[in-house]
Amino acid sequence: MNKSLINPESLKLLEEFKLYLEVERNLSIHTAKAYSTDITIFLNWTQNRSPQTFTHKDIKEYLAFIQTQSYSKPTVSRKIAALRTFYKFMYREKLVTTNPASNIKTPKKPKKLPDFLTEEEVDEVLNQVDITTPSGYRNRTIFEVLYATGIRISELCSLNFEDLNLESNEITVFGKGGKERIVLISNRAKQYLEKYIQTMRRQICADDYFTQSSPVFINNTGFRLQQRSINRTLSELSKKINFSKKLSPHVFRHSFATKLLEKGADLRVVQELLGHANISNTQIYTHVSAERLRQTYIKAHPRAKMQEANQTR
Repeated sequence: MNKSLINPESLKLLEEFKLYLEVERNLSIHTAKAYSTDITIFLNWTQNRSPQTFTHKDIKEYLAFIQTQSYSKPTVSRKIAALRTFYKFMYREKLVTTNPASNIKTPKKPKKLPDFLTEEEVDEVLNQVDITTPSGYRNRTIFEVLYATGIRISELCSLNFEDLNLESNEITVFGKGGKERIVLISNRAKQYLEKYIQTMRRQICADDYFTQSSPVFINNTGFRLQQRSINRTLSELSKKINFSKKLSPHVFRHSFATKLLEKGADLRVVQELLGHANISNTQIYTHVSAERLRQTYIKAHPRAKMQEANQTR
């Protein structure tokens, strides 16, 4: 990102904003980095003009500018959110007397039903993982844990031994913004995890020395396994078995949530297990479940297809 067009005062302001995001707002590393990048783009656009002099009209001009760029709708929404946060920060620090971005609204995102797998499809995928090699067994363990707990891939990669309490079938994870929560793990996933730790992990890397602060999942050099490696493994597996649906770590998370709700789990409990700050993020899975029930009804009920056909007339 080119910062040469930004004046020194604005550069200093940018650094203070980054610190505010990371320390006071306690945002995730990814969100803080994205917001900082968005504001860097904004400061470049100001053409050396101080953002403290901007009016509501100026902000609207900038929004019109980003609408002309080839950004996706979620990216535009994030840039607006970053700008609102930036001016909120300046107003709080009394660097501006009024907040020109206070009335700027983030466009509503159309809610897309998340992809998920049925229990049969999960088994189909997991059974195709080659567990005859140490790394293959590790991969199967990872997928079992993702489906059993619903944790994010970033949370799984960050796991250390001190986070495991397998006697109680519990795992401590640190979610977005560093928020700590306890998730539960099934006996089946626990068995895979225990065998991986006791046997396979040592075979992946010859150096079997580890402490409580060591990463649970490692690569063949003994370092912490990265998200991109797991994504690549899933992509290769999907091609190998010619799977009909998109496979990603997040699909296991969606499948976990959908299955719990279909089995009658309380929405608040699912929210807690997923680590959602807002229950509205969890409620989308109720729509998935309703759609699944509808499709099952159409397939199973003798008159359902006739009723659906009548509705389309």
